[in-house]
Amino acid sequence: MTSKQTQKLDKKVYPWKEAVARYQKPDLKRSLWQIVNTIPPYFILLYLMVRSLQVSYWLTLGLAVIAAGFLARIFIIFHDCGHGSFFKSQKANDIVGILTGILTFTPYYYWRRDHAIHHATAGDLSRRGTGDILTLTVKEYLALSPIKKLGYRILRNPVFMFVISPLFIFLGAHRFARRGTSGRELHSVHWTSLAMAVYFAAMILLMGFKTFLLVNLPIWVVAFSAGVWLFYVQHQFEGTYWEKHEDWDYAAAALKGSSFYKLPRILQWFSGNIGFHHIHHLSPKIPNYYLEKCLAENAAFQKVEPITFLSGFRSLTFRLWDEDRRRLVGFGALKEIQMKEIQSQAA
Repeated sequence: MTSKQTQKLDKKVYPWKEAVARYQKPDLKRSLWQIVNTIPPYFILLYLMVRSLQVSYWLTLGLAVIAAGFLARIFIIFHDCGHGSFFKSQKANDIVGILTGILTFTPYYYWRRDHAIHHATAGDLSRRGTGDILTLTVKEYLALSPIKKLGYRILRNPVFMFVISPLFIFLGAHRFARRGTSGRELHSVHWTSLAMAVYFAAMILLMGFKTFLLVNLPIWVVAFSAGVWLFYVQHQFEGTYWEKHEDWDYAAAALKGSSFYKLPRILQWFSGNIGFHHIHHLSPKIPNYYLEKCLAENAAFQKVEPITFLSGFRSLTFRLWDEDRRRLVGFGALKEIQMKEIQSQAA
């Protein structure tokens, strides 16, 4: 979508607020059915994985991939509850959000606050740092000390970002709150950690520690890595939107800075339609099961160029935001950028 098109949307030539409003009412039956077709199958798969250990661990790993899909889908329910979009009742959203937060190792109230900040600041260069993936500009990176440059390169390395980091985030970082956190956000962190400890202890008593790890660890690796990848590709892609705060615009950030990640139907189901991320950022009050319908019935939203499952992997090369060329670049572009700066100064 061009900048002129997003400006038209923002100036209400196309009434996007009215367009999304009719999709914002949750359907109780659909929400309950999503819980039924997601959470029980996850625990059934856990049981089958335990039994499969007596047959072949390769079978266990195959089932782990499927179970990881259901765990990712549980996170989508948690995510919708955090936006208050899964049920009409805020109390129901909070209860289900807390419970699914335990299953996904994520403190509900603490995450909800950070994620709300993410939605309010996505694509805003002046307000980075909460609920997003650390992304420096070229100038910020070049101003770092050598040791800090190395640290940033490690953080942005695909192996670290999509294999090591996800486990650290869900199993480690979510157990601690930032300094200054108080109230129910802080309590959410502690109570979730306590509930997780009880949950883990119960599983270890039922199946033994070794079985617990053999069954759960591959699920966590696949599910958490997939989750971080989805979050990454939904905002870090060719043609994405970043602006300084004074030039930042909510509709433009949603429609240009959040991708339309067109996944195969089965992956779309497991990921709870989160690939329609431009619609989600435009209106986070839309339940996940109405996102595709909203896109199909509004031609203006269809103008966003989709990213396919395969083309999305190009995003792996992006590391920095080049403010001069207004696009994401890899570390390989630094020499060219520095050379141009030297030539410009010489001229």
